[in-house]
Amino acid sequence: MRNNSHNNEEDQRRKESTIAGLDSRFNQTLRNVRGLLKGRSIPGKILLTRRSDPSLQEPSTEYERSSSFKDASSSDRMAKAVEEEVQSTSNPNKNINVNQLKTSTSNTNTENTSKEVQKSAMGARATDSARVMKFTKVLSGTTVILENLRELAWSGVPDYMRPDIWRLLLGYAPPNSDRREGVLRRKRLEYLDCVSQCYDIPDGDRSDDEINMLRQIAVDCPRTVPDVSFFQEPQVQKSLERILYTWAIRHPASGYVQGINDLATPFLVVFLSEYLEGGMDGWSISNLSPEKVSNMEADCYWCLSKLLDGMQDHYTFAQPGIQRLLFKLKELVRRIDEPVSRHLEEQGLEFLQFAFRWFNCLLIREIPFHLVTRLWDTYLAEGNALPDFLVYIFASFLLTWSDKLQQLDFQELVMFLQHLPTQNWTHPELEMVLSRAFMWHSMFNDSPSHLAN
Repeated sequence: MRNNSHNNEEDQRRKESTIAGLDSRFNQTLRNVRGLLKGRSIPGKILLTRRSDPSLQEPSTEYERSSSFKDASSSDRMAKAVEEEVQSTSNPNKNINVNQLKTSTSNTNTENTSKEVQKSAMGARATDSARVMKFTKVLSGTTVILENLRELAWSGVPDYMRPDIWRLLLGYAPPNSDRREGVLRRKRLEYLDCVSQCYDIPDGDRSDDEINMLRQIAVDCPRTVPDVSFFQEPQVQKSLERILYTWAIRHPASGYVQGINDLATPFLVVFLSEYLEGGMDGWSISNLSPEKVSNMEADCYWCLSKLLDGMQDHYTFAQPGIQRLLFKLKELVRRIDEPVSRHLEEQGLEFLQFAFRWFNCLLIREIPFHLVTRLWDTYLAEGNALPDFLVYIFASFLLTWSDKLQQLDFQELVMFLQHLPTQNWTHPELEMVLSRAFMWHSMFNDSPSHLAN
């Protein structure tokens, strides 16, 4: 009996020792990731589910965010830390390699991962007040430090702060609070002047190309976000038409290209939210004064201009910017998930056939519209690095259906990828896409071998 009791005590001690070791390993990895990121929170809080300190933390003054995170040594350490994190939270005795990361998108693991994300999202609510305090602290200074704001905005912006933060992230509103009101007033008046010179003129004063462009915009506006009733209001479509036509006239290198109409919609919704309360289903732009409508249009116009300034070659003749990113996407998918890449190639499916629209409209047509503004928080936080980061987001998006894609033939692939089953997506699914994109960017961005010819 004493021997049995002694053996039981030994077993119990071993179990406790093992659990303590795993917990210690998790905490050490967590500290490594936090140290490497120096203030950057893991997107979606996927890897920081055990975070318990909601206190305000000042980002390290040593951390400088380049436009594309090109610190090779920190990227390597980040990749190693992320791999250790995945190992310690899934199976500590199992070695994983880069190709095995795709298993997070398989049918079996997607269900488990989704549950983890939902738990993480629920836990994140406890830190919402702390995040709001951080945003408030960053915005309350005489001069907003944009790098600190980008770090916070990457993981999502509180709805009521989004208009001010987007204006700052895009460089439309100046960081200096003393100048901000004056600059916005001047830019809004400048927009009115542009409208009077470009839009509010008789057709006789327009060239044939300008008349054709205006007609195309007038056709496209009613087709924009057709599943959201708010965008079917005639006044909303007229505002969208004014914004798009004025932008096209002022940017003759590209002019109007179909798809730009989609890019204006997040701005329109966000800047209208300053004047209209509740959900979009109950909005009516006719309730607003002409001055408020004009201010909203001006903010949309200038923010759209700032966004497209960083990707002009996406919309010039032959759209070479999108062609370049399509090649990078194909190579990245081959590096991450070779079986999917090989299957698409065997079926004769080109990335151009399904991913061109993703780059042209920045996924607006692929996900429910209520998730778009959250996605764009990350887009705008990336700043000048956005075009390159899109490749990682779209790779993560595509490989969400890794197993499914390998079971389809050419015709089925085309139909599936044109009508992806995202209609029931909520924030956890989007956060998972962004988290994988962040992880792969950290691991691969400074490894040119994954973009071999």
